[in-house]
Amino acid sequence: MYAVADEHLETPTAPQGSAVRITAAGPALWRVVDASGRVIGHLQALVEGGTVRYRARRFHPASRAFRDLGEFWSTADAIDCLRFAR
Repeated sequence: MYAVADEHLETPTAPQGSAVRITAAGPALWRVVDASGRVIGHLQALVEGGTVRYRARRFHPASRAFRDLGEFWSTADAIDCLRFAR
């Protein structure tokens, strides 16, 4: 079972050539914003036994809740999930 990271982690970087930027949203949580300024989702850092995974999350307006899209070993994969799952 993973736990949400409670330590300060560096802000992830967007993959080279992607038109997104990453902004802090809270401890171990970042917004992924597209070129038009629209938030396309969030990255959440999860820690287990010293390893970090990144959960891709997207807000679902109809249910007024976040939905988890997947967990990834790299921020690039999590960001790509948010970019391509629109």
